[in-house]
Amino acid sequence: MKSNLIKLGAVTVAALIASNPALAAPVAEAPVADVVEAAAPAADAVGGGTAYIFNTLLFLIGGFLVMWMAAGFAMLEAGLVRAKNTSTQCLKNIGLYSIAGLMFWVIGYNIAYPGFDGSGWFGMAGTIYPMQDVGAADLDTGYSVASDWFFQMVFCATTASIVSGTVAERVKIVPFFIFVTVLTGFIYPVVVSWEWGAGSLDAMGFSDFAGSTLVHSTGGWAALMGAIIIGARLGRYGPDGKVNVFPGSNIPLATLGTFILWLGWFGFNGASQLAMGTVGDVSDVSKIFVNTNMAAAGGVVTAIILTQLRYKKADVTMALNGALAGLVSITAEPLAPTVGSSILIGAVGGAIVVFTVPLLDKFKIDDVVGAIPVHLFAGIWGTLAVAFNTQSEVDGVVLSMGEQFGVQAIGVVATGVFVCAASAILWFALKATIGVRPSADIETDGLDIHETGVEAYPGLANQA
Repeated sequence: MKSNLIKLGAVTVAALIASNPALAAPVAEAPVADVVEAAAPAADAVGGGTAYIFNTLLFLIGGFLVMWMAAGFAMLEAGLVRAKNTSTQCLKNIGLYSIAGLMFWVIGYNIAYPGFDGSGWFGMAGTIYPMQDVGAADLDTGYSVASDWFFQMVFCATTASIVSGTVAERVKIVPFFIFVTVLTGFIYPVVVSWEWGAGSLDAMGFSDFAGSTLVHSTGGWAALMGAIIIGARLGRYGPDGKVNVFPGSNIPLATLGTFILWLGWFGFNGASQLAMGTVGDVSDVSKIFVNTNMAAAGGVVTAIILTQLRYKKADVTMALNGALAGLVSITAEPLAPTVGSSILIGAVGGAIVVFTVPLLDKFKIDDVVGAIPVHLFAGIWGTLAVAFNTQSEVDGVVLSMGEQFGVQAIGVVATGVFVCAASAILWFALKATIGVRPSADIETDGLDIHETGVEAYPGLANQA
């Protein structure tokens, strides 16, 4: 048997050499160093058509991972609201995702990417974003335009999901959907145009890799205005300053939602590399995955330790939000930091949640799921932390760390002023016209019975 295997191996090698003359050449004619040197360019980058395919796949894979985050938000919110409002929350999440897609196609994308030449605060490239023809491909772009639109659209929907969780349990469906229509069709795209659309913030050197400010803080500011203008849930705050706790209906569901969001974040941050046609790009995507994961881990562990020290009990909801705060914090720059720095950035995000959730209650700002600390406060921290790891080049000059920090702060303030003003006007207009809140009786009964007619947990809603 052994001799037969040797003979078979010899025949196979001979046939391989015969079929490929390059293998039969003397070693002296093709030194190893020369072979490696010749292969290096091919290994570093692929051809135009192949790069187009890989880049498009990155957008599509990242896009459907971020789309899966919609399920994460829905489950997180469904788990943290009371049983009598669960169906309404699920309806809001599937509705806002769909509205975001329609509005981003009709007008949002062309506001976000208006074709600024140098700088600008508002522009529009038209309406109804055109896709490529069947079988067509513009290799000059480096990726399918449809894949780019899809990837950008799911980011838009994420912004609206942030608002949904904060104002849960005391907002009627119709005014909420009207707000989402304006947020996704106008407010969010304008903010995006300032940086990713090559607008004024980009010209200053502002940097936000995957959207700590453009996505998360935008949603956070809009949610903050909603929470203030709409007011707290009935009975949430007593006249003596007491905070009444309304426990979530399903902590396992909220935990599942958090893990889904954590998974989706690899698409959120990783695909924001925007290219996968070179060895360097793929390596960078890999590093982004690691930094993203470790920042979330840092946020969780910090939240567990701090709640144990502060309350003598580890709070599972704080741990869940610690993970999300860590993810939001690293989103502004998930590539440049070391793993250690990423853990620290995420850990600070986790600490922000632990200390700002009770701070909101002191001001009687009712945030049902803790979205404002997670997406707004941690988003601001992550945006400012960019200066410690990245300095932009403006007009051929690299900014100092202090200058970069200043530019990042300008971006935070500009976004806050615009989103707060636009959101406040819209919330007040809705409140003054069609009304935003249900009646006290409906809110007490639960929105599911009156808004959807479908109870998530039949027979249990009246107990929560």
